[in-house]
Amino acid sequence: MTADDSFGRLDDDDYPAYTMGRAADILGTTPGFLRAIGEARLITPLRSEGGHRRYSRYQLRIAARARKLVDQGTPVEAACRIVILEDQLEEARRINAEHHRAAREPHTGKAA
Repeated sequence: MTADDSFGRLDDDDYPAYTMGRAADILGTTPGFLRAIGEARLITPLRSEGGHRRYSRYQLRIAARARKLVDQGTPVEAACRIVILEDQLEEARRINAEHHRAAREPHTGKAA
């Protein structure tokens, strides 16, 4: 990928643009915290060709949620589990709302 190609990806929330050190700086935490939430399987950073961890903006938002819980005294593994469960609950609510909308829509009687 050339530099010109990567500029177009800067707005991509899933593009692994941040090194571990930069990610830790942005979050105001340590690389050890990022390793810990990776070990707890909250996020899985991508690896550069040299094997270095790279984080996306989406992953940093998730890490920030866990960090907030840890700052409030929650153990890292518990914080990660809470964030995962919150995301699962939000997804279940979204699916449930879609089913409710679909049930309210009139049926045309046509096969799809």
